[in-house]
Amino acid sequence: MRTKKEGDPLQKALSSEDVRIKRVMDNLAQYKVQIQYTQIDRHGDSLTFTDYDFQVDTGTYFYPASTVKFPAAVVALEKLNEIDSIHRDTRFYIEGDSIETTFSEAILQIFAVSDNAANNRLIEFLGFDDLNQRLKKRGVAPIRISHRLSAKNGDDVTTKPLIIYTNDSTTVTSDPIINNVPVALKLAEIKKGKGFYDQDSLYQEPFDFGLKNYYPIKAQHALLKRVIFPEQFSREERFDLTIDQHHFLLNVMQVLPREVGYKEEEYFDSYGKFFIYGDSKAPVPDHVSIYNKVGYAYGTLTDCAYIKDNKNNVDFMLTATILVNKDEIFNDDRYEYDEMGIPFLAQLGRELYEYELKRKK
Repeated sequence: MRTKKEGDPLQKALSSEDVRIKRVMDNLAQYKVQIQYTQIDRHGDSLTFTDYDFQVDTGTYFYPASTVKFPAAVVALEKLNEIDSIHRDTRFYIEGDSIETTFSEAILQIFAVSDNAANNRLIEFLGFDDLNQRLKKRGVAPIRISHRLSAKNGDDVTTKPLIIYTNDSTTVTSDPIINNVPVALKLAEIKKGKGFYDQDSLYQEPFDFGLKNYYPIKAQHALLKRVIFPEQFSREERFDLTIDQHHFLLNVMQVLPREVGYKEEEYFDSYGKFFIYGDSKAPVPDHVSIYNKVGYAYGTLTDCAYIKDNKNNVDFMLTATILVNKDEIFNDDRYEYDEMGIPFLAQLGRELYEYELKRKK
């Protein structure tokens, strides 16, 4: 891997006069943008990554939202390899839950429509401590996943048992996992804004993200590289996935909701694809595949993507985050996602895609 600073195409893209880019760049202090872009060059059987960063800083916090579902999916597949009695198509349900599912179904739902409940079921299977340790062992760091998403028991350090079907009628129950109590993060901008709502009450003080999930750009991009191009990493840095599991993961990462039965009127192609197509409801062209995971919550939009155009021989990786919370009040559901955030990310993707189209490989 190389990191270049001279002749930076990312800086060129961010210098665009397009209003969707310019209005953000003219007020960077407000939008808290962080970006990593990776060029991919091939030399016979070998690859070279060239990274370009913009304001990437593991010491400056942003809320990762649903992007944490990506590592949960990868680690769940790895853990399944260590248990002889179950596999990704094994049926199970969480104690106290009425929904039966499989690990495959949960992972598909995570990528197709960013289902929170599907993610939380994987958390009950993994536990926070093991999830974090496995990621760090592979070089995906820094990271700290410490809570479930949109769940009443989101912060519980003890997981719920899984009721697992060993055949059509026989079940076994897994043991609860007791995790360490999370320690408050000490990072720049861990407290944000000037106020927040808790239920119907407004508190005139910054919102404290200290106990929330932490998954910075560096770690997101590191996981993406290891999943898309595992052969570029040492055995110690690769996740222990079978060929079948890896193919399955790549397939679900790029799947469009309509391809797996979701209604196009509600779940249009760009529902979970912010780069290039995020500000349009038009179909994504058949020759373009985007292997990614987005997140949006608390006014923060993030996308971590490998973009591949098979027709034009273009591929690159891009991870970016932006905060769109003009009134600086959290939990008021007044965020400029559609007006500012998604147009910026879509145009950023287009600028870099156009650059890659013209770049000599």
